Amino acid sequence: MDTKTENPSKDGEIGHIHLISQMITEIGSIFSKLGFEIVDGPEIETEFYNFDALNVPADHPARDMWDTFWLKPKSAGKLLRTHTSPVQVRYMETHKPPFAIIAPGKVFRYEATDATHETQFFQAEGLMVGKDISLSNMKWMLSKFFMKFFGKQIEIRFRPSFFPFVEPGVEIDMSCFKCEGKGCNICKQTGWIEIMGAGMVHPKVLESAGINPREWQGFAFGVGIERLTMLRFGIDDVRLFYSGDLKFVNQF
Repeated sequence: MDTKTENPSKDGEIGHIHLISQMITEIGSIFSKLGFEIVDGPEIETEFYNFDALNVPADHPARDMWDTFWLKPKSAGKLLRTHTSPVQVRYMETHKPPFAIIAPGKVFRYEATDATHETQFFQAEGLMVGKDISLSNMKWMLSKFFMKFFGKQIEIRFRPSFFPFVEPGVEIDMSCFKCEGKGCNICKQTGWIEIMGAGMVHPKVLESAGINPREWQGFAFGVGIERLTMLRFGIDDVRLFYSGDLKFVNQF
């Protein structure tokens, strides 16, 4: 009788790091070289950090911008965070400026899924606070980031927009990396791709974290990691990241 024990995994395939995890590591590395510290925060958040401390009080219509997963009982005020912005408030409460942080992490939205929307996805929240910080500082920094991430010079532009935790708020577009502004299917013939929301940190947000807005200023931005990855690799459906399809996963 052959009592030799076989190793069933001997001929198995060796796994590798998922594409999203690869991109989180790369994004963190780029921002680290730009002087940013990588920080983290809880995925289960309180109503205070997710909304109130970010200048979104209970009766504010801006709360309708996020479809929130509330944890029972709702009266406890616990939820799955809808963005990574609570990390900036938690960090500011325990650190004195000047500082610059990048906070990648998973967020959750109670919404229908399609090619560009998922109920869970990853964001990277950026924050810089200092004595003389302005939107021009953010524009320079993001231009450097996009150049490193996409491997070529990327032009960016600001458009006025509203987010309750920044004032002024902007939508940031980047020049299409495929057609270089000439117009193509990626940018819908406009030459520009909408990429993130950003702005100067609202004075009330600084105050809620114990920072004097008359002495310190800062910018903040939030970008979807899946969106950046889809643009870089030409992926047309965000659901592929979570499908478990090895034909997709093994390409990266």
